[in-house]
Amino acid sequence: MPSTSTPKILLIEDDPLIREELHILLSNAGYTVDSVTDFGTPLNQVRSFSPDLILLDINLPGQDGYALCTSIRSFSATPILFITGRNTAMDELQALTLGGDDYITKPYNIPILLARINLLLRRYNTASVEAYQIEYKGIQLNPVAGTLRFEAQEIELTKTELKIMHYLFTHPNEIIPRLELVEYLWDNEIHIDDNTLSVNIMRIRDKLRSLGAADLIQTKRGMGYKI
Repeated sequence: MPSTSTPKILLIEDDPLIREELHILLSNAGYTVDSVTDFGTPLNQVRSFSPDLILLDINLPGQDGYALCTSIRSFSATPILFITGRNTAMDELQALTLGGDDYITKPYNIPILLARINLLLRRYNTASVEAYQIEYKGIQLNPVAGTLRFEAQEIELTKTELKIMHYLFTHPNEIIPRLELVEYLWDNEIHIDDNTLSVNIMRIRDKLRSLGAADLIQTKRGMGYKI
């Protein structure tokens, strides 16, 4: 089942340099990443990690990528992106015929790789994105899509705005001190100070105003914020 938080990507790549490069690249892009290093039992890691997307090489020790794709498809519909040095049309056709969702060759172009990953995640997470949302006073916050919806209108939030709104939506009718919000954001590796928090709250209120929900966030003077 697709994740309802940060998308998880599993790397099945035996070249340690490429594996590390991909791990850093995808982590920096905001994904939760894990890598298979025991190629004797890769399916165990597929099951335990429950990824939202698998990057799969073809030339692997033991079971090759084609056979592994077939095995994964016996129990999972997780999208599989083949990423390989094999660049013939027959290789690509076989990968897609066996259940792969996309195919990209090495050396890969980083922006194109990230775009393909994003496209697959969006395509396969559509149902999850629509289903998973938090609603309060008729306003829907979708943490996966990073959006706020009210009636027929929808706006997008930045990463910081999304974290702020998610915290408020999961603590309705509570007064949240400003310091608590700042500490929560720091815990989530969003390093802001009190002034930057004020700027973000102001921007969120502008976006809520555009939705017709300007009064959602209340300021409790000397105490904090409340929805």
